[in-house]
Amino acid sequence: MKRNVKSRLEQQIEFILEIDKLKHVFRKSRLIRSERFENDAEHTWHLTVMAVLLSEHANAPDLSLPKVLKMLLIHDLVEIDAGDTFAYDVKGLEGKYEREQAAANRLFGLLPEDQRAEFMELWEEFEARETNEAKFAAAMDRLQPVLLNCENEGQSWKEHGITSEQVLERNRHIGDGSSALWQHARKLIGRAVEQGFLK
Repeated sequence: MKRNVKSRLEQQIEFILEIDKLKHVFRKSRLIRSERFENDAEHTWHLTVMAVLLSEHANAPDLSLPKVLKMLLIHDLVEIDAGDTFAYDVKGLEGKYEREQAAANRLFGLLPEDQRAEFMELWEEFEARETNEAKFAAAMDRLQPVLLNCENEGQSWKEHGITSEQVLERNRHIGDGSSALWQHARKLIGRAVEQGFLK
């Protein structure tokens, strides 16, 4: 009996259809001036636009922007299976990497072998935060929720009783990718405390 082997194109289309599920993964941040929570696909779009606009502020002058964009486009795909873990949920963060690793194996396993290997390498590089590209991509991922919270008068911070110390500790990695953006984020966090949006 002949095995039904999928063509390269069929594998790619299957992956494309599967990642549509990212639109159904909701985060804890609301859209600016809205009651609706942001979904992961919207978050991903926002980060990639931010990276294009803000790459001039990266610590590394020779940053590969295409690589940063690829990382940002795929880094949250694992949440299709693993779900979104709230950044300040200490209990929820336990085992997060293992859950996401299993998700990466399944999702990227849908792709042709060369693309599977590339996506897995990019995802692992993002998670390790050791290269200039990963540091800058992670800076975008940390900065965006800070911006949304500041614009929404500390919405998710207030709802979860988050303090300024927690926000500063969680987001200090922004400085690894961009000192200028970390300095700006710290100003915003300080202003949020002054305005009573953050304890």
